[in-house]
Amino acid sequence: MSPTRRLIGAVFALSALAFLQFFFPSVRVVVWTGAGLLLLFSLVDLWKLRSSPSLNVDRQVQGVWPVDVWNKVSLSLHNCSDATIKLEVIDDYPSHWELQGLLHRCQVAPQAHTRITYQLRPSRRGDAVFGTCFVKVYGYFGCWERCFRLGESQAVKVFPDFSKLLGNTINATDKRAPSVGAIRKRRRGEGTDFRQLRDYRQGDSQRSIDWKATARYQKPISREYQEERDQQVVFLLDTGRRMLAQDGVTSHFDHALNAILTLSFIAQKQGDAIGLLSFGGESRWLAPHKGRVGLDRMLAGVYDLQAGEVAPDYTLAASTLLTKLRKRAFVVLITNLRDEDDSAMKSACELLSTKHLVMCASLREKSLDAALNAPVEQFNDALRYSATTHYLQLRDRAIKNLGIRSTQLIDITPERLSMSLVNRYLEVKESGAL
Repeated sequence: MSPTRRLIGAVFALSALAFLQFFFPSVRVVVWTGAGLLLLFSLVDLWKLRSSPSLNVDRQVQGVWPVDVWNKVSLSLHNCSDATIKLEVIDDYPSHWELQGLLHRCQVAPQAHTRITYQLRPSRRGDAVFGTCFVKVYGYFGCWERCFRLGESQAVKVFPDFSKLLGNTINATDKRAPSVGAIRKRRRGEGTDFRQLRDYRQGDSQRSIDWKATARYQKPISREYQEERDQQVVFLLDTGRRMLAQDGVTSHFDHALNAILTLSFIAQKQGDAIGLLSFGGESRWLAPHKGRVGLDRMLAGVYDLQAGEVAPDYTLAASTLLTKLRKRAFVVLITNLRDEDDSAMKSACELLSTKHLVMCASLREKSLDAALNAPVEQFNDALRYSATTHYLQLRDRAIKNLGIRSTQLIDITPERLSMSLVNRYLEVKESGAL
């Protein structure tokens, strides 16, 4: 309970009049009359604010939010009493979210409803909680105000913005349009899984003709093949300290998650099972599953996954994955390599390659490319350029020491990771290497 500005202003005004009564005795009547009325009004307000108001607060908020996207939240206020309630409402939203359209002052008529709408934008993935609303109720005469906590708490989940990260990739994969970003190369061979028989078309290879069906139908019949299905794509994701690197507003780890979800969508459309093992910081295992179930499990399993200040152990991660995977899989290892990683990373890749097809994706800081392309005009610029060149040379040497073929290793900036993984996956599918 606290006095309002109106009450404080009235007290100061009466104090000024009380001072003037020493010079103008006739003012004394006005002072005492005003003081009596002010005391009466303030006591009435105190009495009316003695208990919680008959006000129901109901929040309408979606249970799942996409990160970095503005969405609306509605508060419904229902006055169950027979008196008008003057109030201010502040919702207890997650503190790290961006806000528009709140603090709201209004009055609710007796037995009436009113609705308040404002907007929020979550800044990071994970779980978040809306607390009970802060409601400041004013007395009938506006002398006193009192704060109450009304409504209920609600838990929500913040997922990556799946619609945004899949936008161009879905179009590129479905339409096979190189201009959009994903390059669909010419098939080598004709696939390995039989799909159907169909009429012979001009340009079909003679090896695709089914001679028994041709003799039976008395016309040329070709076999049609499709890319292999029912395979496994498993991500080995580094959650160590290097993935905390940030170019702009998005960390390398979030770029990696976006790329994983993008390729997961493509893989489940191709009929493959998708899974994930995180290592370094938090260890989390998602067994491979096919179809929409697999994609939903992937989304639910990584939306709150975060990188931590821990050094990754590549050999331990490879050993753990080998014990969990029985069937041959396309393993995509996503990390940020350094020159000191050559021996550990090489051992991990050799261990995994005994049973699986491995591809390593190393995220390179965008600032390195910017340092190389920056003009060299002063001595400090020359030092920066030479240090960056030396670091990249050590990095290239470490990558070469891994002994992985160039088709199974990419060193790329985070923004280009999604499209590179999609293109490599399609190449693997078309070549039948898995």
